[in-house]
Amino acid sequence: MPINIPNDLPASKTLKAENIFIMNQKRAVKQDIRPLNIIILNLMPVKTVTETQLLRLLSNSPIQVDIDLIYPKSHMSKNTSEEYLFKYYETFDKIKHRKFDGMIITGAPVETLPFEDVDYWDELTEIMDWSSKNVYSTLHICWGAQAGLYHHFGIPKYKLSKKMFGVFHHTINTKNTNLLRGFDDVFFAPHSRHTGVEKKDIEKIPELEILSESKEAGVYITATKGGRKIFVTGHPEYDTLTLKSEYDRDISANLPIDIPKHYFPDNDPGKMPIANWKSHANLLFQNWLNYYVYQETPYDLNNLK
Repeated sequence: MPINIPNDLPASKTLKAENIFIMNQKRAVKQDIRPLNIIILNLMPVKTVTETQLLRLLSNSPIQVDIDLIYPKSHMSKNTSEEYLFKYYETFDKIKHRKFDGMIITGAPVETLPFEDVDYWDELTEIMDWSSKNVYSTLHICWGAQAGLYHHFGIPKYKLSKKMFGVFHHTINTKNTNLLRGFDDVFFAPHSRHTGVEKKDIEKIPELEILSESKEAGVYITATKGGRKIFVTGHPEYDTLTLKSEYDRDISANLPIDIPKHYFPDNDPGKMPIANWKSHANLLFQNWLNYYVYQETPYDLNNLK
């Protein structure tokens, strides 16, 4: 949250130069406060796990956040019952008349398929087009990021020779970016994907800016200028044991899978992993909520453009 200081306080110039978020009294008295309306398009198969991970991060805020959950009605879920979806979720047609402060589009285990072969692709593109005019800022995660970059900007994905699987070092490309405010110079984030996007393709789009990347994992965070669309290629929301669960699942199914990199102590799957990315994940989501949603959306969402 910002600090509210007198309009002409001399320290304000120094604080601004240091990228400290300040608000003068003139702006503060004009601020109206209301809950943020965030919609989550959950494309992951086990809905409850992803819900818990995302809501944990969204709840760590002094701002009240009202959540709506939707799922693609054009897809038959194999891992979540119809009763559960009917009770806790809506479909796009039920909410498309509304406007939202923010939206999250999750990853999905369909990355090896061409985008157009995904059974809910047409519905997803309709939702992404709708979000451009009815949501102030949309956060795309993993496959959701690849889908958003492809649909909005024509950026292709590429199949990797080996699954990007583990916890990787990342660095900041653009200094004094609000989304990365408070980040260490080097920080960690999990990845779990068979495809990726290329830096050279993103750099061709003037509207896009690469905010963070990894020598091993490649491009991590990309955003449009102004932050109306943010694309995160990893899984900062993952719990401590999520990668272990994925590894154990593939081993049990006799699928070819390497030990996730930089995850198990001494690279030993028999040892309990230690999460080293949670502070980054919390900062990422709180910075998004504060600087790209709360501070920017109009009080009356009917004025959203």
